[in-house]
Amino acid sequence: MVLSKNAEKKIHKKIKRCQLLISREIDLKFSDLPTECVVICNAGLSTGLQQEVLLDEILRHGTTVEDIVFPAGKSYCYLRFGSVQESKTTYEAMNGISALGQDGCVLLMAYCLALPERGCESEEYALPPGLVLITDFVDESLEGKLLGAIDWDQEEETNGSMKHRSVKHFGFEFLYGTNNVDRSKPLERRIPSVCDELWVKLKALHPELGWHVPEQMTVNRYEPGQGIPPHVDTHSAFKDPIISLSLGSDIVMDFRNTEGRHLNVDLPRRSLLVMTGESRLGWTHGITPRKMDTVRLNSSLSIRKRELRVSFTFRKLNDGPCRCQFSSLCDTYQQESKERADRIKENAAQLELENVHKVYNEIAKHFSETRHSPWPRIANFLESLNPGSVLVDVGCGNGKYLGLNPHVIGLGCDRSDGLLKVCTERGFNVVQCDCLALPFKSNCADACICIAVIHHLASLERRMQAIQEMCRILRPGGRALIYVWAKNQEANAKKSSYLRQNKQNNKPTSQQNRPEKIPEPIEGDTTLPVHTNRTQFRHQDVLVPWKLRDVERQEKETKVTFLRYYHVFEEGELAELCGKIVGISVEDSYYDQGNWCVIFRKE
Repeated sequence: MVLSKNAEKKIHKKIKRCQLLISREIDLKFSDLPTECVVICNAGLSTGLQQEVLLDEILRHGTTVEDIVFPAGKSYCYLRFGSVQESKTTYEAMNGISALGQDGCVLLMAYCLALPERGCESEEYALPPGLVLITDFVDESLEGKLLGAIDWDQEEETNGSMKHRSVKHFGFEFLYGTNNVDRSKPLERRIPSVCDELWVKLKALHPELGWHVPEQMTVNRYEPGQGIPPHVDTHSAFKDPIISLSLGSDIVMDFRNTEGRHLNVDLPRRSLLVMTGESRLGWTHGITPRKMDTVRLNSSLSIRKRELRVSFTFRKLNDGPCRCQFSSLCDTYQQESKERADRIKENAAQLELENVHKVYNEIAKHFSETRHSPWPRIANFLESLNPGSVLVDVGCGNGKYLGLNPHVIGLGCDRSDGLLKVCTERGFNVVQCDCLALPFKSNCADACICIAVIHHLASLERRMQAIQEMCRILRPGGRALIYVWAKNQEANAKKSSYLRQNKQNNKPTSQQNRPEKIPEPIEGDTTLPVHTNRTQFRHQDVLVPWKLRDVERQEKETKVTFLRYYHVFEEGELAELCGKIVGISVEDSYYDQGNWCVIFRKE
């Protein structure tokens, strides 16, 4: 197809507009002359363009592409060819012609000098840590025997056809709602004896594995275009590893972890996949429903059509809880966290008394000595207040923010006798109270700050009550600033000052010691886990140690350790909490040096 001159002019104008928009986002140098690199300016992940469909279209024109880059959430993508001639051939055949854009729009293409840096995307074809892939684990003869052992014509109550595939279970039914089994209901159908030689070979190749003879088997049959949603087999239900044998056809399996890494693992026909450690516990795995996969052949990309595939997945039942480090995907952690939260809620006031109020009275002098430099963004908030404004510092500590702006009327309040004593010695106006019941009239303050206080409250209801009290004392139009500790102390790939004070954290990632598991909870009224100082938080409700200098108690050889209760906040949690309170509007929500922060205004 050849475009008319008038159509070429229109396409050219649209491309120029797209180039301008893309250049505002990234540092990309376009070229008027043909190069090896091409930008598709109006189609990408956000428009629904699929890599396999694009690659299929390119291959129709007799060219091969070495690389395709789909930036996350963008309406453009990049191609890199092995030569300028291949790039030019594809450009001339598809630009303004191929209707792969959104709602059938034609693709708009432009040459560029080089592709942007891909960062971690270059790991696309790597393996997750702990994943073992054994190619040609069985030969064609054994493959035939294994496939012949499954009678798909036999229907049973617990087996049959699912939405995305056909499935049969052996030993125990695998319950997809919970990714678990019901141990009290074993199936009459046992794992076929033809599988026995698999265990002998597996043990010979990998004697170090935790088990070699399974108790449960799930067989899935995938027609081209079928898949399985991303999931992780329930941690506490099955021992490490989970093992899967691919028969009948190759397939690409998607692995994703909680940090956003996405790896495509090509599973050849007759290969055995062994998921151990992190790959089993810290990554979800699934198969995207489509009829072809993108694969790398030598130095170029190609597409491979899917055929009928049958997978045999083997599992060994587990007794007892899981104690892994991958808390966001761990059922044991989630269940214990829920039970712990229920216990905390029942004993919130007592927990705060023992592990917040009494502790701060004991450590007041030492704590005050470590709190002297104001945080810049808090200082900016205070300096933005009009002269004569009434400021209430809820949980003022040693009062380091009360004298920052001499043109406002500052009032402080705190629960700690020791910290209030420091404030009075410094000449500040302070009062002793609980942040859940502020001793101020309604509508009396122009501004409130509450720095590192609300994370010491032990239930959702009490945290909301503290914010409601700040709202009550604010005048209409008054603003409040809240800071709480963040669970993630390494947002935007930058360690917080809290982590940087641990020298181990300042070493390159490869030199840092990876924690083996979440610390065991300690016994007590709430069985809260004790956090290891200067490390990433692994729980939301924790006890954080404070080691008091021996001079405080006139002891020479020992230090006294106090445990402070914290509820560390997930991203968006503080803003969501404020959003539930009638009469306030959140103006800003941001991350600042290991803290989640919110500015709200009273309506």
